[in-house]
Amino acid sequence: MSITLNNVTHTYMTGTPFERTAIKNVSFSINEGEFVAIIGHTGSGKSTLVQHLNGLLSPTTGTVTVDGIDINTKKAESLAARRKVGMVFQYPEYQLFEETIAADIAFGPRNFGLNEDEVDERVREAMDFADLDYEQYAQRSPFQLSGGQMRRVAIAGVIALKPRYLILDEPAAGLDPIGKRIIFDKIKGLHEHGTTVILVSHNMDDVAKMADRIFVMHQGVLAANGTPKEIFAQRDLLKEAGLDVPPVTETLRCLKEHGFAVDDTVLDIDEAAKSVLQAVRGDRHAE
Repeated sequence: MSITLNNVTHTYMTGTPFERTAIKNVSFSINEGEFVAIIGHTGSGKSTLVQHLNGLLSPTTGTVTVDGIDINTKKAESLAARRKVGMVFQYPEYQLFEETIAADIAFGPRNFGLNEDEVDERVREAMDFADLDYEQYAQRSPFQLSGGQMRRVAIAGVIALKPRYLILDEPAAGLDPIGKRIIFDKIKGLHEHGTTVILVSHNMDDVAKMADRIFVMHQGVLAANGTPKEIFAQRDLLKEAGLDVPPVTETLRCLKEHGFAVDDTVLDIDEAAKSVLQAVRGDRHAE
């Protein structure tokens, strides 16, 4: 099972003086169970790209399939395929609109045609996911919460739809370190329980820690596709795309350039510390 793009191009305002091609001939597959990150500078086409994955945008040319079904037809099976893909936009709390937290989370499942018992069950499960006690928070206004709590309610509204594939566009943007850690712990937990995650992020540290595979977008094209180690080893490509390597990688590379025998492909801070310690001990033994 997978999401597959085949030569997808999207052009905005075709046939007008404002015509602009945002993505060009993009092809890839995201396999069920993967944690994929999509990175790129502002204007690289990331947001346009991910909006094709659940049918919010249709390709100008090319096809998008979810589990083998073309999602851009008017058939019932296409609608069912699109519903397998949930999307959390950047600053999703701006999309909250119901009077209570429970009602906001229930909106999607209710629109899916579930009965009220099923809706209530999904609301409770989603609030538990968001670490919001049902009895304490269900009838509260979402606008009485902190920014981090509002973000978790918005994400819970998508989780209540039980998507097989979950797209998150900068889910931790604007959050303090504690709120960010809570959000990413939840996302990692979902992935560990079988949800396929597609993360759009500007934070290379987050990408390096969590992703199995990284797609690099640059000027509307897929410039690279590989594991974190493979991608962050391509320093020139990233620089051309307006991106940085993770700070830990940059630090190790600097140490290596100054003669320390460190492994500059390491992405984990603990592993980096071990590599530095081994290099220092090796230098002492050499003396």
